[in-house]
Amino acid sequence: MLVGVELPNQDTPWTLEDSMAELAQLARTVDVDVVATLTQNLHEINPATLIGKGKVEEMIALCTASGANIVIFDEELSPRQQRELEKLLGLEIKLLDRTALILDIFAQHASTREGALQVELAQYEYRLPRLTRQWTHLARQAGGGGGRGGNAGVGLRGPGETQLEVDKREISRRITHLKQELEEVRKHRQQYRQRRRQAAIPVVSLVGYTNAGKSTLLNALTGAEVYAANQLFATLDPTTRRLVLPGGREVLLTDTVGFIQKLPTDLVAAFRATLEEVGEADLLLHVIDITHQNALEQAATVEEVLEEIGVTDKPIITALNKIDRLPPEGLERTQELRARFPNSIPVSALTGQGLENLIVAIEELLTEEFIPIKVHIPYREGDLVALFHQRGLIEEEKHDGTGTTLVGRLPARVAPLFARYRR
Repeated sequence: MLVGVELPNQDTPWTLEDSMAELAQLARTVDVDVVATLTQNLHEINPATLIGKGKVEEMIALCTASGANIVIFDEELSPRQQRELEKLLGLEIKLLDRTALILDIFAQHASTREGALQVELAQYEYRLPRLTRQWTHLARQAGGGGGRGGNAGVGLRGPGETQLEVDKREISRRITHLKQELEEVRKHRQQYRQRRRQAAIPVVSLVGYTNAGKSTLLNALTGAEVYAANQLFATLDPTTRRLVLPGGREVLLTDTVGFIQKLPTDLVAAFRATLEEVGEADLLLHVIDITHQNALEQAATVEEVLEEIGVTDKPIITALNKIDRLPPEGLERTQELRARFPNSIPVSALTGQGLENLIVAIEELLTEEFIPIKVHIPYREGDLVALFHQRGLIEEEKHDGTGTTLVGRLPARVAPLFARYRR
């Protein structure tokens, strides 16, 4: 059973109905069947149970009538609310909130060591203040089966089945260890990014709401074979591939984890190393599912997360994806979204429609970030001449007895390498 509330003074573009529909999709992602839904418009939050006393009684009665054995709240429950509601529901009914459900999906899709570490850290930090008798009872009941098939393990994958029975001190120790391991991962990522900067290859990060089609677009543009599926959070770990632009320049395309409304704070913190990839990008490619009824709300959520991680100053191209699925009357919607998003290109990652226009737009916007420069490079620095040819735009080239004079434009991040030879 899904439970949603309209909170007082809540500033969000999402309606309660739309948020509940998304929660149902999240539940289906972990093979949970929704048999009942309950909502309440709250004038004030009950600190003990979130919803009012009468609504709690209605929830318990509806569980009995519908046969629901899992209750999922659309809002994140406080540790106190979790404990009180678990007491009222009893041991036979499992209680989750939206955050626990998202963490469970992430645990399914973490395919690399880094992804697994990030999810495990977020799970422990979420569960530490919520350890109760019911959690450990359910952990034993789940019997350690964490794979897909059935829903006995929902909310308990990853460390859930066994670690919930260890004391808080042991979990705190594990959190400290995971943070140390992730810091090592972060250092390796920084070294990798440093080498990328030295190679001066522009980086384009794909960002967007989950299931907007980022992985399919990466595959279409680069011929990569990244896992892509019509489900939420199909991609968890960042993937980077090369793309050659029409002018011959190379860029690196990086696919990142999809965003979602009410993205848990712990998860954003745990995925700091991954999200830093977005911060290092020269250009953001914001992918929007133009067919989704909440396309504008989804885009607003992505913009909020980008603001939260401090990357709103970067140039952005918007790919209005899935135009192949638009009905004939969808043209008006396309025009509305193009007016809302500057530098927007209608595309279909599935059929390839509009991809040539998108690549040209990427090249043009990256070129705008170039700065004019004139340099005289001695012959012993032949690598720099080659780098100018590879990464820059040459307007004039002359050779004399001491070296090569080049006039043209270079990406802002490459120009400092030529500083001592500027004229």
